[in-house]
Amino acid sequence: MKFIELTVHTTTEASELVADVMWNYTNYGVTVCDVNDIIALQRDKSGVFWDYMDESLTALPRADVLVKCYIATDIADKTIPDIMKDIYERRELSGGAVPFGTLEETKREIEGDDWIDVWKKHFRPIHLGRIVVVPEWIAYEKKEGEETVLLDSNMAFGTGEHETTSMCVELMQDYLREGDTVIDVGCGSGILGISAIKLGAGKAYLTDIDYVAVESAKHNCELNRVSERAVVAHSNLLENADILGDVMLANITAEVLQFLAPSIPKNLKKTGVLILSGIIESRLPLVRKAYGEVGIEIVRERRKGEWYALVLRHKEA
Repeated sequence: MKFIELTVHTTTEASELVADVMWNYTNYGVTVCDVNDIIALQRDKSGVFWDYMDESLTALPRADVLVKCYIATDIADKTIPDIMKDIYERRELSGGAVPFGTLEETKREIEGDDWIDVWKKHFRPIHLGRIVVVPEWIAYEKKEGEETVLLDSNMAFGTGEHETTSMCVELMQDYLREGDTVIDVGCGSGILGISAIKLGAGKAYLTDIDYVAVESAKHNCELNRVSERAVVAHSNLLENADILGDVMLANITAEVLQFLAPSIPKNLKKTGVLILSGIIESRLPLVRKAYGEVGIEIVRERRKGEWYALVLRHKEA
């Protein structure tokens, strides 16, 4: 199978934002090539050892960060302009707080039959509290107290490796109770909703506006044998306001979280917990303001790397 490799030139600060956009459009992988990561590791004296490193790397001027994704050739002409449009929108929404660099794009056709096999070779079980995210092709024997979430080899939209996903899974374990109703907004691969069921949720409602994500989530629910307790919908939010969540999760971006703020309370119980992630520091005030205006307040804040996760409740609860 042939692919178009799209490369976007950006900066260290914006690389994860660009990568997040790309993940919305591909099942076949996103890579970030940043020489600054190598330099940072070389300067880290806390147990990092190098057999060899080209010393000229440390003398390089600030270099472009290359973010790459792989698009099937038959949809590349339509998909790549959509990717670039979303990236430019992210730049505008940042208001200049995040430097995006040139955003120069290059494309080339490659043979991609072995891409997933290469990726599979490096993906290993990820431990997130009681949850262990396991590639479905790896035999893993869970330990006492653990629950496994299987994800398939064509997954996109969340594996647990990203800080935003891991924080949501870890925070959820502090608030979820047996039999709770959980709502996962922007479910992607379904990792959060599936984790909730494995942790004891009675029902999980998963929604996403991306058709590919919805199909991925449905498949992963079947793979984990939780389909009877999971409802996956192709939508922004739940259409039925009578469905109320004890725990709601939304791991998206600050701008989308702001947009959803007026709608989310209709599906959150008065005693419910809302967990949000996908927020960079410069956008925290935007999210705080949006949810404060609809009567939901932050009760806990957590940070991993450049990303923040928030726990919120109704003010009157």
